[in-house]
Amino acid sequence: MDQGELFRGVFLVVGAAVIGGALAHYMRLPVIVGYLAAGVVIGPNTPGDFGDPERLELVAEFGVAFLMFALGVQLSFRGLGRMWRVFAVGGVSHILLIMALGFPVGWALGLSGGEALFLGALMAMSSTMVALKIAETRGELGTPHARAAVALSLAEDIGVVPLMILLPAVAGSESGDVAALGEAAGKTALLLAATFILGTYVVPWLLFRVASTRSRELFVLAIVALAVGFAVGSSLLGLSIAFGAFLAGLIVSESEFGYQTLADVLPLRDVFATIFFVAMGMLIDVGFILDHADEVAIILAALVLGKFLIILAVASASGLRGGTPLMTALLLAQAGEFSFVLARVGIEEGAIDSDLNSTFLGAAMVSIILSPLLLHLAPAMLSGLRALPVTAPFLREPLSVHTGERPEELRRHVVICGYGDAGRELAQAVLRRGFRCLVVDLNPYVISDLRRRQMPCVYGDASRPEVLQQCGLENAQVLAITVPELAAAQLTVVNARAINPHLDIIARGRGPESHAVLKEAGAAEVIHPEFEGGLEFVRHTLRSYGVDSTQIASTLARRRIYYYER
Repeated sequence: MDQGELFRGVFLVVGAAVIGGALAHYMRLPVIVGYLAAGVVIGPNTPGDFGDPERLELVAEFGVAFLMFALGVQLSFRGLGRMWRVFAVGGVSHILLIMALGFPVGWALGLSGGEALFLGALMAMSSTMVALKIAETRGELGTPHARAAVALSLAEDIGVVPLMILLPAVAGSESGDVAALGEAAGKTALLLAATFILGTYVVPWLLFRVASTRSRELFVLAIVALAVGFAVGSSLLGLSIAFGAFLAGLIVSESEFGYQTLADVLPLRDVFATIFFVAMGMLIDVGFILDHADEVAIILAALVLGKFLIILAVASASGLRGGTPLMTALLLAQAGEFSFVLARVGIEEGAIDSDLNSTFLGAAMVSIILSPLLLHLAPAMLSGLRALPVTAPFLREPLSVHTGERPEELRRHVVICGYGDAGRELAQAVLRRGFRCLVVDLNPYVISDLRRRQMPCVYGDASRPEVLQQCGLENAQVLAITVPELAAAQLTVVNARAINPHLDIIARGRGPESHAVLKEAGAAEVIHPEFEGGLEFVRHTLRSYGVDSTQIASTLARRRIYYYER
């Protein structure tokens, strides 16, 4: 392959990724869908000579290496130690259960036991990136279900490391599985020993010497050499390059250069990972998927519905209550970026064939597309399941009231829904003035802390009428809804207004479109923290230029009128 063809291929991939990612963003889909679709368009399975995935194989390998290297830098040995409870209980259990789901699916598809095991592992991986992006778009990053989804998906990210080592040895061998597993374990132990020695005595010294030159270029080159070097060492031992890159990231994370390394490597990771996803898309044969639509549908059903039910059960068994398990399961009912990494390892090691890979890739891409759409149906799903006698007991919000007195005896108090930064500031201001307040929150740690301080509180979902009825809204002065989720805030306003039509309700909004929605629902005032924070920047900057305070107040007032009334 000459240089011209290589650069032509990289140009096609990057250009297609830009277009595909932009279209996905415009359609409010995860950008990974755009990258995969771009790969399908320029791949060899579509009309036209756009590109050859083999030309980009080396570049795609860099994408895998940097994905795993960045994961190692972000986690660290100490971080893994702090997460052991989440990983050992919820993480391991739901990964093993989803992997077990691969066997009935494999039986339906006529796969061997090893292929079915590998398919189950591919389905077990969810996308932290997709889950976080969906939660951020919906304004739910701080919610219990978003935190639970991140914890479980991080457990999956950690779990991909031993899976990359063990699965090819077991699933790819037709006989002597114990011997293959023992050989893989021995090579892994050898690499871990080398990692410990280098990480303790060599790498910190080397990075310090490079950093002392104060040359960012040399530092970045040293980091790249470290990641690629460990990847090569892992490959020479017959292990995956991704595992070696992950170990290199863990080594760096333990040094004082971890944060700077992460800042320098993230742009490289994003560029090479994008190329990797496009290269994976080039492997998708749309014609093959259409010809095997029934097989794709079986995997898709297991990947979305089966995974949803398993995570729902595990989240409920972990102590999550109400709608939190359902929302957590919906956030994770899709394939993830490490599914594609693991699939590539399976192809290279002969654990799965290209047909199974194409079938899974098609189902995985559809599952990622469906993920944000399913979240929009969550309120209707939750209401429907709560109406069914069989599922209602499992989805009922636990109600725990601690007021020190009966709720109906509270007078002229403030009910604060959500005890985040805004709710905490409001509570402190109200209490300093000698008024009463009652907090409603779904975080058990928050409620436990409030109980210790003898502050009136209710554990539950404030959007539920039965929870609001415990807050003494008939005698309340103000209801402050500080939760960021628009749907929850809107429902809280409607239900509170039904209990007390004359209640003064303040709600938190997200953008101008939410202002009209909450006002129409019955909120007396809607506060937009991001916008108000922007006005504080305006006020400070204008004052620094010597602008008169009266003029500043007039400017801010005009901006508020324009923002809230447009």
